Formats: sequence, structure tokens, C-alpha cells
Amino acid sequence: MPSSPIRKLVPYAETAKKKGIKVFHLNIGQPDIETPKACLDAVRNSDFKVLEYSHSAGNESYRRKLVAYYAKNNIEVTHNDIIITTGGSEAILFGLMACMDAGDEVIIPEPFYANYNGFAIQADVKVIPIKSSIETGFSLPPIEDFEKAITPRTKAIVVCNPNNPTGYLYSASEMEILKEIIIKHNLFLFADEAYREFCYEGTHTSAMHLKGAENNVVLMDTISKRYSACGGRIGAFVTKNKQVLDAAMKFAQARLSPPSFAQILGEAAVDLPDNYFDTTKAEYKRRRDTIVSRLNSIKGVFCPNPGGAFYAMARLPIDDSDKFCQWLLESFSHNGATIMLAPATGFYSTPGLGKNEVRLAYVLNEESINQAMDVLEEALNQYPGRV
Repeated sequence: MPSSPIRKLVPYAETAKKKGIKVFHLNIGQPDIETPKACLDAVRNSDFKVLEYSHSAGNESYRRKLVAYYAKNNIEVTHNDIIITTGGSEAILFGLMACMDAGDEVIIPEPFYANYNGFAIQADVKVIPIKSSIETGFSLPPIEDFEKAITPRTKAIVVCNPNNPTGYLYSASEMEILKEIIIKHNLFLFADEAYREFCYEGTHTSAMHLKGAENNVVLMDTISKRYSACGGRIGAFVTKNKQVLDAAMKFAQARLSPPSFAQILGEAAVDLPDNYFDTTKAEYKRRRDTIVSRLNSIKGVFCPNPGGAFYAMARLPIDDSDKFCQWLLESFSHNGATIMLAPATGFYSTPGLGKNEVRLAYVLNEESINQAMDVLEEALNQYPGRV
């Protein structure tokens, strides 16, 4: 198993804090937005004498509520098309295990969410990366690149929309290109849509909107970022393909059931008013505008404007992002503070890529972001490996 590029530097951050240094955490997508009170109250006020297993597919009441949630996003499913999972992570793993055999290949545009690689290793599946470029803002690679990568062992393509780690929002036309590929080659499209609500330019096109590809699409979802409920560990595996669903259910039954309290929280979340996301989305957009503007104002730094999620990838004038991110925590502080970033090398599968890139999660308030950018600017002035 590979180390998490997001969490592997935690010991260095803990040591820095013990020295009295303030650490601005821009390394991980842990929102500081409060979890909705109505959701927490639903858990606090739950009344039962036995904390039982739920159905392996999740509580039927919650799955029926999700049908209404998806309908608001023009996604037409029934509660029997949904398996509630232990976080979006389990939904991804279920997809790989249910649809692929050992030695099969999955194509993923890189940089990609680091845990895709870990889940593929668990499933004994080979990741075939296709490089996207920071110069194009990490748009979908050309269709020719996909065609070249497809072999008899290829079984699926993974897309995260909006994207983690790049924040790129795939357009309707790019999603149609993916539909053309999966239908032509009879592949699955695993669609991670954890950040569906956070689109700042343009609108979100779900893989479930692709007409004629319903049997090829598997939607992987989560409440973690949507409702700032990362610790609840509740996700969803959604597909109209009954064979895939039946195979995934075997894995769901093997782990017995998803978390009970968090299903109560998730069910209450569906009842939040339709305008709930307006404030949160506006807040993230302000943070995005702040961090992208500050990054691009620093000499030698380039950061494309992400269209969604709450991540930005930046190219820095440094020799090695792993060394730089560790140096920030071990050897540097400015006005009693330092900054924790995620080195981009962990989001690429191709060795050598991402050496001068980092991912930043703009999950702090604007004042903290500005202070963190002051720290970063000074760090780049002092870093011995600046290039």
C-alpha cells in the first residue's frame, strides 16, 4: 500500500505544533464549515433501545430519501439502485471489486485522488494513468490518449467531477466524450461526484445524465464534503446495472452494514432546505478567489482557476514538492506559523510527475488563507531548493 500524500506528513506537523508553531492546514479536505445542526440533532434525539445492524444496503428510509435528493439533481433512480456505503471510499472499493478481476486495468486521468491508487492495489487492479496538464487547467485529456491506453484488460475509467485534487469541472461535452469511449469499448465509468454541489463556473453534468450509457455507469457518492460530515463515514454506491449491484451487495453483506448513527444524520441532511448550499458554495467561491489570486501574485507561482470542489493545484518554483512540504514543517516558520500542503507527487501514478506542484485545500476562512499565503510567499523566498 502506498502512503497517503495527504496524511504522511502529519508527524512533522505534530512536532511543529509541540514547538509552539501554528500550522495552517491546507493539506486535507476537512471543511471548517459547521455540520448542519438539524443533522446533529437528529442523531442526538434518536430514541431506540438496541443499536441494531441496518440492512446491508442501508436503511430503506434513507435510500428512499436519497431518491428524492437525486431527483432534484435530475438523476432518476429507485431506492433499489442504491447501496449505502461506509464513506465514499467503500463505494469506490466496491466498484473495483465488483466489476474487475485481478490483473484488470482501470484508466484514470492524472493527477487523481491518491486513494484510487490504494483501492486499486487492494483489488489487485492496475491503474493506467493518462496525464492531464496544469497548462490546460487539467481538462480532460484528448480522446486519442484514452484510445491508446485501452487494452483487452481495460474494464473501466474513473472520473472525479468536480475533480479532487485539481478542482477541474468537466463540461457536458467532455462527459459526452467519456460516454462515447465507454460505449464503444464496453467499459464501466466510475463517477466520483463527492463535490457535486460545489461548482462555481458552469453547471454539473453527472455521469447518470449520459443517455444510453445507464448500464455502464456506477456513481460513487458521499455526504462527507457535501454536509461537512467527514467523520460520519456515509457514502452511496448507485447504479442501474443489476448485475453490478448484485455483485456489490455481496461485499456489502460481508461487512454487514453501514454506520447506523450516520445514516440518521444523512437522512436528516436530505430534509435541509433547497437553499442550504447557497451560503456554503458562496463561501468556498470567495475562498477560491482569494487563494488563486494570492498564489498567482507570488513570483514564480502558477495556479489555474478551479471550477469546482475546494482544491487548487499550484506549480511552485521548487526542486521537489515532497522535500519542500517536509521542510515547511521541520525547518521553517514565519511570525510563529507555517503551512501544511500536500505534495502533488502522491496524486500522480507516473513516476517523476508533480515534483514542482502542490495541492491546497481552501477549507480555512479568508483571513487564515491570507495569513497562510503570507507564510508561503516568505517560505519560497527562503527555501534552499528554490529554482
